[in-house]
Amino acid sequence: MSEQEINASELKQVRLDKLEELRAAGVEPFGQKYERDTMTQQITDDFDTFEGREVRIAGRIMSKRRHGKAGFANLQDLSGQIQLYIRQDDLGEEKYDLFKKLDMGDILGIQGEVFRTQKGEISVHVHDLVYLSKSLNPLPEKWHGLKDVELRYRQRYVDLIVNPEVKDVFIKRSRIIKEIRNYLDAKGFLEVETPMMQPIPGGAAARPFITHHNALNMELYLRIAPELYLKRLIVGGLEKVYEINRNFRNEGISTKHNPEFTMLELYQAYADFGDMMDLTEDLISNTVEKINGSKQVDFEGEIVDFTGPWQRISMLDAINQHTGVDFHTVLDDVGARQAAVKLGLEVHDGDNRGELINLIFEEFVEEHLVQPTFIYGHPVEISPLAKRNAENPAFTDRFELFVMRREIANAFSELNDPIDQKGRFQKQVEKRASGDGEAHMMDEDYINALEYGMPPAGGLGIGIDRLVMLITASSSIRDVILFPTLRPRE
Repeated sequence: MSEQEINASELKQVRLDKLEELRAAGVEPFGQKYERDTMTQQITDDFDTFEGREVRIAGRIMSKRRHGKAGFANLQDLSGQIQLYIRQDDLGEEKYDLFKKLDMGDILGIQGEVFRTQKGEISVHVHDLVYLSKSLNPLPEKWHGLKDVELRYRQRYVDLIVNPEVKDVFIKRSRIIKEIRNYLDAKGFLEVETPMMQPIPGGAAARPFITHHNALNMELYLRIAPELYLKRLIVGGLEKVYEINRNFRNEGISTKHNPEFTMLELYQAYADFGDMMDLTEDLISNTVEKINGSKQVDFEGEIVDFTGPWQRISMLDAINQHTGVDFHTVLDDVGARQAAVKLGLEVHDGDNRGELINLIFEEFVEEHLVQPTFIYGHPVEISPLAKRNAENPAFTDRFELFVMRREIANAFSELNDPIDQKGRFQKQVEKRASGDGEAHMMDEDYINALEYGMPPAGGLGIGIDRLVMLITASSSIRDVILFPTLRPRE
């Protein structure tokens, strides 16, 4: 056992001893409902109104200092902190003895009068205090450093207590999702829910998590995307739908990836990827401004400006700009493999032009996309659910939005030709058979739905976690997910 663990153990025992002392004195350390009428920030924001008034507040004790028969403490609730002033002459010896036994982290109900101290600090002169919960674990004095960062994610409850800026991020996250809902609802979109467990995982190139349903004796998959179910609703006549919910992908963990993450997906009948581009720009720029009060975000020392119009450039033109390779003239697989080799990439005989275009883009272009940029015109080989471009069927009417070198959104004109869709699924099935565990499975029911006729439609997916990272200037996805996936402690 380390010295820190020994100290923590000793401190906990001291608190357990205090717990017994409280009970022996007839005080219940884990109290009942407490009727409070004021939050601490209300008092500090509107002191002139509250000065001299009796208030009832509740929260956690974050610091304490005592001078004989008087003392001060800081009480923290969701909205902020306020200073408490406690005197034995006001509380009486019995209640003041409770104050003397307080530990950092204890939760109290406080009744008292609002005033300002001689030093000018807004405070509450305590007339009564009630124990609501005894904290048995000591709060950390310092909560930083590489080792503690890992502990912060494992014990998010402590992180939220001692780091107000962390609490602010998650309050902002909630507001961001609310603003997105408000925006889409105002545009006439209907919020829906689709299955989390699916017999066939579809809608993205990813490895699914697999589970087993005992009663039906069948394998089910945690969904990697809701796309194919949402498009079934477009077939059914629900012309504008969206869902904000979890996806699950059995992939690696990084600062940009968590196996369980939140996505917004929406679909609009009689629209195309151009409409989705306009909607994406308007939705995100408005959300950024409403949350931060500005369309500019300082992210890791770089100013990201969400003011429109955003840059729109084709994937081929972006590759040409950053590598000098012009895929308008490199038209076959052999030429594409030669171009990739010249750029220092490892290629295989089976690699096709579309896949290599995407690989070169990822390796040489993404790192340059700092300001909001729409990349459009993806090869059909990497876009099995997108409609072909009418002028060049080797490419699709699809775009991805990149900000700060990471993909934030993906959208396209939806493929509504069931014959073409079945052919693309078949190619995906062949890739799975050759060992690609992320390739799509055949979904005969989805093909059946398309055969009833799906109107032309635009679809959009936005990674909520990555969007929250941008708006809150958070460097890791684990900073915007309350309980990120972590390896078990040894």
